[in-house]
Amino acid sequence: MAKNGFKFSFRTLLIILTAILVGWVIYQNWPDILDTFDHLQETNVFVLLLLIPEQLFMYYACGQIFFSYLRHQQNVRKFKKSEILRISTELNFVNHAIPAGGVGGLAFLTYRLKPFNVSAGESSFLYVFRYAITTVINYLQALIAIGVLLAFSLIPESAMWVIPVALLMNLGVGIGLWFIIFIASSNKRISHFARFIEKLSKLLARILTFGHKKKMFEDNKIRNYFTDIHHSLDIAKNNKRYLKKPAIWGLIYSFCEIGTYWIVACALGRPELLPYIMVGEAIGSVFDGIIPYGLYELGMAGVMIALGVDFPTATIITVMTRVITLVFTIASGSVPYYKAIKGQKNGSK
Repeated sequence: MAKNGFKFSFRTLLIILTAILVGWVIYQNWPDILDTFDHLQETNVFVLLLLIPEQLFMYYACGQIFFSYLRHQQNVRKFKKSEILRISTELNFVNHAIPAGGVGGLAFLTYRLKPFNVSAGESSFLYVFRYAITTVINYLQALIAIGVLLAFSLIPESAMWVIPVALLMNLGVGIGLWFIIFIASSNKRISHFARFIEKLSKLLARILTFGHKKKMFEDNKIRNYFTDIHHSLDIAKNNKRYLKKPAIWGLIYSFCEIGTYWIVACALGRPELLPYIMVGEAIGSVFDGIIPYGLYELGMAGVMIALGVDFPTATIITVMTRVITLVFTIASGSVPYYKAIKGQKNGSK
């Protein structure tokens, strides 16, 4: 009974903490929310309504990146299309409500996929895999957009710095992904890395608890976690056909991310800004993956302004998109998230 009570109290605490974080996010964005309402009269509301089906389809595409791969794993429990959308909606809610640079999303995905017999290591592999696919596609789209802007001489000379920045960031992402694959592809290297994490976690435990606790995690759990990642990467390398559908869904998801901003731009009567949005979104997405909160829209708007988009239009598009997607995320994901945390099993009624 004590064990069940602990679970209940922890879940209740987590729900309260999430509500506080959502409130904080709303508070932080309140001036932008009011500003968005002021600018709604300048938009075509019927075009903006396209965001509802577009966002739901984007969530579904995100889920398919994971589940189209998991279909090939024999140990994974079967799942329904409705579960794909629900888990993706919950994950999107967590990534917006918990500003932790994607760490909160990874923890929640691990929790939600556990009933499907997906280990923490496998969940981490899928999470990194999804980020890798969408990041690479974003940069390919950015390079295409830069090519279009150059071909039509639409980039001011003062903004030429954006081109090497985009290329260098693309190279940096590629090097980062290569390093992760390099470590995870060797059983020896990942074992060394696991031992390093064990020592680091013990050091942090002693520092944070002032010596009262010697370790944060059991050593075998850390080793098993990284062994799962290595095993998942081995399966992917030996069965490259498993990656085709997730890559296609990653392409669709990336187009939807850009499409969200483009729909808002169209609602404001500026559909020609698509290539500018593609470049800005690609650079902003890197910050979104590594910075807890706040620099994604700033980076995106800054790049668009540097490329020649007027300041009011660039800021209105980014701010309005952020506010609308934030409101839709909270409205669509808070209840499913609450049910998931309360212990409702996947697929149960």
